[in-house]
Parts: sequence; C-alpha cells; structure tokens
Amino acid sequence: MTEDAGDILIRLPARLKDARRAQGLSLEAVANLSGVSRSMVSQIERGESSPTISTLWNLTRALQIDFAGLLDAGNTPDSIDILRAAEAPTIDNRGQGCRIRILSPPEEAEHHEVYELVFSEGGALVSQPHTRGTREHLTVIEGTLTVNSGTAEAVLAKGDTARYAADVPHSIAPASGPARALLIVKYAD
Repeated sequence: MTEDAGDILIRLPARLKDARRAQGLSLEAVANLSGVSRSMVSQIERGESSPTISTLWNLTRALQIDFAGLLDAGNTPDSIDILRAAEAPTIDNRGQGCRIRILSPPEEAEHHEVYELVFSEGGALVSQPHTRGTREHLTVIEGTLTVNSGTAEAVLAKGDTARYAADVPHSIAPASGPARALLIVKYAD
C-alpha cells in the first residue's frame, strides 16, 4: 500500500504521544532517554515540527517501539493493548501490608483509575478524602475485607462489591487473613 507522506506526518504525533503515555513517561523522561530536547519532543507530539529520521530513530529507541510500525498505516482499531502482570506499575509505600498494582492507563489518572489491592494479614489502606464527588467501587476477589467510608462500615466476602463515597476519610482492611480485591476510583466530572 502506498501512503502519502502527509498521512504519515498526521499520524506520527499521536502515535508518539500514545506510546509515551502508554509507558507512563513524561516529556522530560523521553528527552533524557532519547537525547532529544524536551521542547522538541513536545513540538513533535503537537505536530508543530517534523522530526528528522535520526531524531525519530532516537525517539523510537527510547520508547522501545518499532520504527517501521510507527509509520505503518496499520489497523489500530483492531489492536489489543496488553499490560503483562510483571509490567504493571506498583505502589508499595501507601498503606501498611498492602501492595497496589496500577491497572489503568496513565492518561486516565484523576478521571477513572483501576487498581488491584493485595493485603497481607493485618494490612490496611487508609485514605484521606479525595476530591468532592469521588466514589470507589471495590470487588473482593479473595478473602474478606472491611470497608469504612465516613462513619459507615461494611464487611465484604469473596465476590461482593461495595460502592461508597471516597470524598470522606475511608479505609479498606482484611477482616481476617490475606485478601485481594479490585478497586475502581471514579472521580466526579
């Protein structure tokens, strides 16, 4: 299939930006990894500058993406983005005895976030109020969890789902033994 150079230049900025966001990298991080200035990376992503082949090569190496695939027309609607278990970013410094795996893409932060929570016995995730109107949806996969939202409290068993206000102090802790759950945080629009 023969493509017009203009078509490639139209797709290129979005593909580079999508690749950067998919890896959770800032413009500064890509600049450091590629040797291309932060301002140039930003201009390329906004479609305000056309990169040289050398610049494009450095960016694709930094983003660990296929150079040819970046320029290929491809059918992106038929693609499947996969986040392998070992590649999911984790948060280990929030809560006590609680490992948090981030399952949602970085661009969804502060809109709609998805986490896997893994609690050891005696663990807890105690949270301060999020922004007004924020709600959490918690589904227990293994074990039993106690959820507190403001003054309300509920005990959830495997398969149970709780939906509650997260714009008040709230917490999640295993009722007994280890537990695992999926947490969806939905911020108000």
